Amino acid sequence: MQWQCLSFEQLDTQQLYQLLKLRSDVFVVEQECAYPDLDNHDCNNGTYHLLGIRDGELVAYLRLLPPGLTYEDVSIGRVVTAASARGDGLGHQLLAQGLIEAERLWPSHSIEIGAQSHLQHYYQKYGFTACSDEYLEDGIPHIDMRIEKAISTKNLGA
Repeated sequence: MQWQCLSFEQLDTQQLYQLLKLRSDVFVVEQECAYPDLDNHDCNNGTYHLLGIRDGELVAYLRLLPPGLTYEDVSIGRVVTAASARGDGLGHQLLAQGLIEAERLWPSHSIEIGAQSHLQHYYQKYGFTACSDEYLEDGIPHIDMRIEKAISTKNLGA
């Protein structure tokens, strides 16, 4: 697995196409949820895109957002793995790498996420705790979760 953490300006057109296609394939088609994926945050100054590439194919992705853009603190979102790459722990690798990159980019900042509710236990394995009541976002139950401060990279073996 090759990991690349890139700003919007560093993405080439092929990478941008692949990440938008992966997000659309999973969030819009697979989850049957029409929502405004292109929210102007992808190209924001300070936003980073973590790409997981295996055999030349983008199979994992998440977006790292700077403090103050969507939450008061750092945020991780659009966490997604390709259907063809599921079942071998890639999602865990992706989130662990995302937390490492968040700590590298914004040392010791808290991290907030808007998690799909059915994934609450998954995120708890990484130190996230619920900090809101459940709410509907684009017709899907979500819950806000938070790590009070960035966690040590040696604690990422969930």
